[in-house]
Amino acid sequence: MKTIVMTLFVLSIAACGSFGSVTSNTTITPNNSFKLGNNEHGKFNVKLKNIGTYDLNVYQAPIAGGQHSATIVKPQQTIQVAVDANTALIIDNNSNTTASVLLKINGDTGLSMGYAK
Repeated sequence: MKTIVMTLFVLSIAACGSFGSVTSNTTITPNNSFKLGNNEHGKFNVKLKNIGTYDLNVYQAPIAGGQHSATIVKPQQTIQVAVDANTALIIDNNSNTTASVLLKINGDTGLSMGYAK
């Protein structure tokens, strides 16, 4: 019985280890996208501020396919996004200038992060 209780305790600590918050100043090169959470994960929330000089296109893309909840984020605008489990948040920089965003991520922080054209 003691072994089962200890195993459950260790598993619960490991499961909670990827929940918390992350703050990032992220740059996105011209005509590129930043993908946050393009992997299996739980729900997360993002506070995103466009600190660049051009509009950014932001949308959600479930890892099973498709996309939804598209919005344009103007320079100096801040938005809050609630992202479902197993869904990526995509930030498109369609300008010819490097973009910068401030991100504060809460919830499941075991997220993949990468760039794509």
